[in-house]
Amino acid sequence: MKTAIVQHVIRWDELEWNLQHLTSLLDQQPGADLYVLSETFATGFLAEGSSSQAGVQSVRILYWMREQAHRLNAAIAGSVVTTDDNGLLRNRLFFVRPDGSDDHYDKRHLFSFAGESEEYVAGESRVVTEWRGIRLLLQVCYDLRFPVFSRNKGDYDAIIYVANWPISRREVWQTLLKARAIENQCYVIGVNRVGSDQNCNYMGDSMVVDAYGHVITSCSEGVEEVAVAELDLEALQHFRQKFPVLNDADVFQVTK
Repeated sequence: MKTAIVQHVIRWDELEWNLQHLTSLLDQQPGADLYVLSETFATGFLAEGSSSQAGVQSVRILYWMREQAHRLNAAIAGSVVTTDDNGLLRNRLFFVRPDGSDDHYDKRHLFSFAGESEEYVAGESRVVTEWRGIRLLLQVCYDLRFPVFSRNKGDYDAIIYVANWPISRREVWQTLLKARAIENQCYVIGVNRVGSDQNCNYMGDSMVVDAYGHVITSCSEGVEEVAVAELDLEALQHFRQKFPVLNDADVFQVTK
């Protein structure tokens, strides 16, 4: 599966500019099966958000995602500030297909250090979606630090991590993406933004890592770029059969 990682600038709370800009970036790499954007790709990370504004904006963003998925005949993934049926704020990762259908995952581990846990409601469910033969676990930013929740139960082939991960902790980002790939014998797709906002500077370091921990594609440091990698399911299955580490994994239940 041809996967495009879109490392991009986000203008703080400038929805229409961000969507138009991303449309042009997507066109730089036509023909991919999957395009992965960053966390809160259309607005930036809004720790203090307006529920009413988020609800209206998320409708517009989801419409754009469906429009682009149909136009490109590809799936598009990225997280959005939105509201649930009770009007509560969620950091929601949407996975949208060309036919307009979608799956979504609500970020479970909220970044309390930046006040996210005071404004948003945490998700509870682990979400695996399937696209063109690849099973994908959906995760958002801070989830990367919590390996128990993402442990492979034999139910996925790749993990998507979308993020607004600051430059001050870039080595953590790089190291943990590789660790999640190695320990779960899977591909890891990590997409981070670049640029700056009122709180942080971002270097990007977006990459796709294989089950050996090798970076098979990455974006240049600190600049906008779209990089492409091929996820080879046959090669992954061969490695798992040859070296079946997951058969020896611990059995546990996640509670909170």
